[in-house]
Amino acid sequence: MAPSYEALRLGRGGTVVAPPRHDVFRLPALSTSVAEARRHVVRRLGSWGIDQDTRDSAELIVSELFTNAVRHTSSEEVRCSLQLIGTRLRLEVADQGCARTVPEARSVSADQEGGRGLMLVEAMSEAWGVRPNQGGAGRAVWAYLAI
Repeated sequence: MAPSYEALRLGRGGTVVAPPRHDVFRLPALSTSVAEARRHVVRRLGSWGIDQDTRDSAELIVSELFTNAVRHTSSEEVRCSLQLIGTRLRLEVADQGCARTVPEARSVSADQEGGRGLMLVEAMSEAWGVRPNQGGAGRAVWAYLAI
């Protein structure tokens, strides 16, 4: 029988199970923070050994969600969470509230400058959605990426 510390990292059949990976960071709700959020995501996922395609997709998704939180809410800060769950990466961006509408992907005309962010999130992720923020005010928008 394996010692308890070994049992925690061994899966069925004695295979090694990767430790859960989770990271949370907060940045001011400023447009200049979007680039810092992207850099943080790319660095963290790189340190976890996540492949380049998944890092690129996560960078774009976090950029879109973080930008929406800055533009469409009166938040002072935005919280971003990354969590590796088996072969899936969960991304979540939470604001402090006061948005007029619920985030949803919508169709836009070819000549409109913006409005495609959630369409990109929907196209790139396995699933995405919105839930109330755990802190009470605001919303958290999440997305799952396959690794």
